[in-house]
Amino acid sequence: MAESPLFKRLGSLSRRELTVLASELRRIVTDTVARNGGHLSSNLGTVELTIALYRVFDPGRDIVIWDTGHQAYTHKLLTGRYDRFSTLRQYGGISGFLRRSESPFDVFGAGHVGTAIAAALGIEGALDKNEERSVVAVIGDGAMTAGSSLEALNQVEQVGSRIKIVLNDNGMSIGKNVGRLSSVLSDLRLKRLYRSLKGDVKETLETMKLDNIESLLSRLKNGLKQTILGANIFEDLGLNYIGPIDGHNMKELEAVFGAVKDFDEPFLIHVATTKGFGIEYAEEDSTTFHSIGSFDAETGEPKQSDSVSYSMVFGETMKSIAEKDSRVHVITAAMPDGTGLRGFLEKYPTRTHDLGITEQLCATYAAGMATMGHKAVFAVYSTFLQRAFDQVIHDICLQDLPVILCIDRAGIVGNDGPTHNGIFDIAFLSMIPNMRVLCPSSLQDLADTLYTVLLCDQLKGPVAIRYPKCSEKADPQSIISMMKRVNLQRWCGLKHGEGVAILATGSMVTPSLRVADEERMALYDCRNIKPLDESSLADIAAHFDAVVTVEEGILHGGFGSAVNRMLNDMEYRGIVRNIGIEDRFSDHGSRSEVLSSLALDYPGLRRQIRKIRGELCAHNHRIR
Repeated sequence: MAESPLFKRLGSLSRRELTVLASELRRIVTDTVARNGGHLSSNLGTVELTIALYRVFDPGRDIVIWDTGHQAYTHKLLTGRYDRFSTLRQYGGISGFLRRSESPFDVFGAGHVGTAIAAALGIEGALDKNEERSVVAVIGDGAMTAGSSLEALNQVEQVGSRIKIVLNDNGMSIGKNVGRLSSVLSDLRLKRLYRSLKGDVKETLETMKLDNIESLLSRLKNGLKQTILGANIFEDLGLNYIGPIDGHNMKELEAVFGAVKDFDEPFLIHVATTKGFGIEYAEEDSTTFHSIGSFDAETGEPKQSDSVSYSMVFGETMKSIAEKDSRVHVITAAMPDGTGLRGFLEKYPTRTHDLGITEQLCATYAAGMATMGHKAVFAVYSTFLQRAFDQVIHDICLQDLPVILCIDRAGIVGNDGPTHNGIFDIAFLSMIPNMRVLCPSSLQDLADTLYTVLLCDQLKGPVAIRYPKCSEKADPQSIISMMKRVNLQRWCGLKHGEGVAILATGSMVTPSLRVADEERMALYDCRNIKPLDESSLADIAAHFDAVVTVEEGILHGGFGSAVNRMLNDMEYRGIVRNIGIEDRFSDHGSRSEVLSSLALDYPGLRRQIRKIRGELCAHNHRIR
């Protein structure tokens, strides 16, 4: 039997009961994230906001769109997923983001920020103008800097929208927000200007007979007036602006939501929240607890690990390289911590360029720096680089500019699921002229590759270096001390064998090595995905009856596809098989669980490669 959504009971609860509910929801979110990992501090900041919103707007009738799951855990708890919330981000459980297939109340799926306003305008445009349904978009202040958000705001007046936008402003995205708009919103939160409401809005509020109505009105401020050329940027775009409102005062929030609900005009309600609200350690260190693995719910202490991540080695390597070359600059889209660049930022603040959630801008910014002789390194998650596809083609590759794309979280990410899996970068980067694609197979190989590209005169044009979200037991400083120049044009033969040659890339080299050893097959570490090592491949074609490619990426247009084409040009007569990710979006779960489901772990690779050997024997190939 389907669970009855909790939001249906909100209207019957007293103020005291609502306060108790908020505390209970906050406890459930904290305990679940402590156990499963996930986004904590931003979700703690939206508990009261969500309760108040659903006391006024009915998710069963009205349309409420949340911009990513960073702020939507309470939404999930109130819309029929309370009993299943313990499965959050687990294999077979509910997603950590918005997902249409999971619930009818997840009206628009979202894993990347900045989509809510655009989607809301599209949904509103599809509704009958006479329908008495409100369309609400809840968006964070960091996401408001995204180009898609600003483009959508620019159309609100043009399309005659009645949209209600709730701007959840906690002064943060993942790290501290940057840019002029962030400064404007910060000024707003500090000012105590009185908001003179339009007469009709004021009358609506007064008829609600709230206690201390003047106290409420005194907190509805003009905000942006006098901050940018004396104008209100949101009102200039055609919205009625109200705020900032205390995002943890449910009574005040409910009053304002109720006041604006039935107006046939667009409103932006500026709500000020505290990231990590109610949990001391999350408030004090909201950046760490934005997205975190398992930890102790009582103390906030993370579970200890002696493994070192690729992100950490990337950051340490960049610091070392920057000491040797002052032309090295790094660029990030609001991700200095996630990409391992916090230490670089602290040591080289003037050579670190955090441009906010603006991947398109970052790519073109890096291109601009490259024209001036700088070595521009854009560190970005694979899934977010997708947003800058056009800029990579036209601004970087078409001009053959020496920009380095350091692509973190390449391949299967795990618990964050399909919106964050970086399975497309090999395919979409390999198709672009002038682009070189490299895939290191270990922490040491990553450091060596960066060293070679940046310090050994190997930077002649665009270079993409992709590496996974995983860890190894290692000492970062030892890795840095052993950095050396490597041959970026040739594949490395790791294992001699007969009959079958396995060509593996990146994270797939280690499990493939075990298979090759057991099956007495040859193994090559194919760091350079584009251009392919034509000389090595010709030698392989001459000595092996079968070639098997293995990659942690989509098969269509991937590494295997490129190998197939070159072998075909060589008129290779043997059998070729490609192992990778089929034409699908992989579900969420731990990285190991998802790789197992895709048969890309050691047991899965062994089964597939043994099957290939059987096929070859059946076709009378020279396999012994």
